[in-house]
Amino acid sequence: MAGPINQARAKISKIFNGEPQSYTRFNLTQNVEGESSHVEVKLSGDGEEEMEGTEVGHRHPASTYTQRPQRRYRTLCYGALLILFIFLSGYLIGYVTHRKPEASKLPETGPAACTTAGQPEESKDEGDAAVDPEPSLDWSDITSMLRQKLSSSAFDDLNFAMDSHEAGSSGDESLANKVLYTFKSLNMNPWNDEHYVQLQMPSMTKPNKIVFGSEEIGQPKGYLAYSATGTKEGKVVYANFGQIEELKYLLTTGVDLSEKIVLMRTGQISLAEKVANAAKFNASAVLIYPEPPYDGFDTKTELYGHVHLGTGDPYTPGFPSFNHTQFPPAKSSGLPEILAQTITADMALRIHQKMGGNDAPENFKGNLKGISRYRLGGDGDTMTVTVNNVLVDTKIHNIFGVLNGFIDPDHYVVIGAQRDSFSKGYAKSTVGTCLLVELARAIAEMMKGGFRPKRSIVFASWSAGDYGSVGTTEWLEGYLSSLDKKAFTYISLDGVIQVQLKSILPHNTVVSRSLGTRGQMEDGAYPFLAFSGIPSISFRFVSDGGYGYFGTPLDNKANLEIATEQRLGDFCVSAAQVAGQMALRLVHDHILRLDVTSYTRFIRKHMVMINNRVNQLKHAGTMSAPLSSKWLISAMGSYNRAADSVIDEILNSELEDREKCRTINNRIMRVEHNLLSQYVSPRDVPFRHIFFGTGDYTVSALTDHLRDLKEQVVGSDADLLRNQFALTTWTLQSCANDLAGDVWALDNEI
Repeated sequence: MAGPINQARAKISKIFNGEPQSYTRFNLTQNVEGESSHVEVKLSGDGEEEMEGTEVGHRHPASTYTQRPQRRYRTLCYGALLILFIFLSGYLIGYVTHRKPEASKLPETGPAACTTAGQPEESKDEGDAAVDPEPSLDWSDITSMLRQKLSSSAFDDLNFAMDSHEAGSSGDESLANKVLYTFKSLNMNPWNDEHYVQLQMPSMTKPNKIVFGSEEIGQPKGYLAYSATGTKEGKVVYANFGQIEELKYLLTTGVDLSEKIVLMRTGQISLAEKVANAAKFNASAVLIYPEPPYDGFDTKTELYGHVHLGTGDPYTPGFPSFNHTQFPPAKSSGLPEILAQTITADMALRIHQKMGGNDAPENFKGNLKGISRYRLGGDGDTMTVTVNNVLVDTKIHNIFGVLNGFIDPDHYVVIGAQRDSFSKGYAKSTVGTCLLVELARAIAEMMKGGFRPKRSIVFASWSAGDYGSVGTTEWLEGYLSSLDKKAFTYISLDGVIQVQLKSILPHNTVVSRSLGTRGQMEDGAYPFLAFSGIPSISFRFVSDGGYGYFGTPLDNKANLEIATEQRLGDFCVSAAQVAGQMALRLVHDHILRLDVTSYTRFIRKHMVMINNRVNQLKHAGTMSAPLSSKWLISAMGSYNRAADSVIDEILNSELEDREKCRTINNRIMRVEHNLLSQYVSPRDVPFRHIFFGTGDYTVSALTDHLRDLKEQVVGSDADLLRNQFALTTWTLQSCANDLAGDVWALDNEI
């Protein structure tokens, strides 16, 4: 195992020495060919289709942002340059040798440089801003220092492990105090944000219950937070993973899901998506069991999770849950209206053995031992499900610490990790919390050794992550109007190590590449991207088999050590190197390494699909008035030109000019936020990102609506489609306008 780890560790550092990376996408993959393997950065694949009227010719800079621009004027003679050089040298030497000595000053890096209002304070107009920091180390020195400060021995005993640390519990509060104390010892001016949220938990007096016919199957201790409550009786139907296409297949076989109890296994999509899909087919309840990941899995293992198809406190949608906040009764549209409950694999086995009906298709067959035939369910297979969960008003704590920058301290990267867990949560939260604290310690020591970041680094320990990024979302809601102007990237440390046995594959799952697939809202980085419009990234060290213990009491130290073949410390160091180098690069360089041109190909890919469907709709003749994608394509062209203009300005600017760099960086920072639809309220549509959000105002919704109109699906609306087209066009055009620069420099042809 040491071979792959060492190869990954050695080559990870190369990622941060080359050209600017993707705006929101760092994709680390390993290609194995014989003995050779490498880690590389690449953008998501693009469609090759062409569209009429599309602008082409996009280019990428051949040099990095930190490269000095080539001088355009080469007509001065060398003799004149030599004379000028001699004159200036003599003048500067005389000035330096005769000037009065001054006491050097540095901006404070401790408590005086930060407030406790939830964010680092604004940079000063006078005083600190006029003081030059010590010369910063070059990038090779910085990466070398980080390697020296991170060692596997620091992770040998993860002292943030705890058997019970559910959100708001005494265990969670104890861990919060540990993190707070550590940040305080590092002079990081820590602060605490308290939130009062409603969390759903099992009743202490009325257990949840599963009955098949007259036989009680069990009273599971595991549960699904934010399920509807009550009792439902109905016939049971087996629906595999509960994906939409699988539920549609059942309909084609004559299996009606209306008022049925749907049995599913874990995998492929999130628990919340499984329940939401079943609700679309009018099911009355959903039972979900853990699919055994390997032979010998304890089939009595309980499963925990949540089924809110969203993030944050679902009873204060769009608003922060601070103390004494007075809101009228409200709830998230992502709360299910049907019952949802987890059961053990052993309970699922007993249910499967009793079920009749037609045989399930081959791809529905799972790994449960003791089942000769998987069946879809018969007329006599009646079950009763009772869910007695209760809402509990809970105080949670988010803990923060900051290492202040020396030039733009009011701009910062946020590194965060979930602290709580339904159960032991060793891989889910303990490892991430330890990585968070060790990175803070390492970078704080680097600053004592001479490292001077230009921008700040905020370290965040979140609570109630297992309930759907509740702590994270409440903080974002609390500072909605300002965070996007200050925070330029979020790096998530949740669940970074998910290896299983001998299959070691350094890989990363990034929010922007996982949206629309498994668990988009389950990723702790998702609300930063889709709700606040802040470029975000999460990454994983995974294997083909997966870890398989998340959401169960088996997510403990012993199993993670087995999964890593007793090399957990080495994997932690590698993960810390990935997160640390990303953060350090972002606070070290003159220009933020967020490549706005990466969106050009991404937008183009979507526009190709939209244009093709518009043409199909025209040929179908189902619209009374013609529809054109001309203006949407024009908006795409505006973005392309604006992105290119940023690169041109970078290459032809003096990067020692702080004000110039800050102006460019501000334009870069706003791109993601400007892709949030400005035409809907965050209370009604929290995830407003037109590419990675949810709802009618997204590009995916527009694309689907074009298909529905062509097929004349019930509910499709030509007027709504035109509205979607217009709002998407102007969201993209507004983003392009802001990226292009000052209003007097725009050439707006729309």
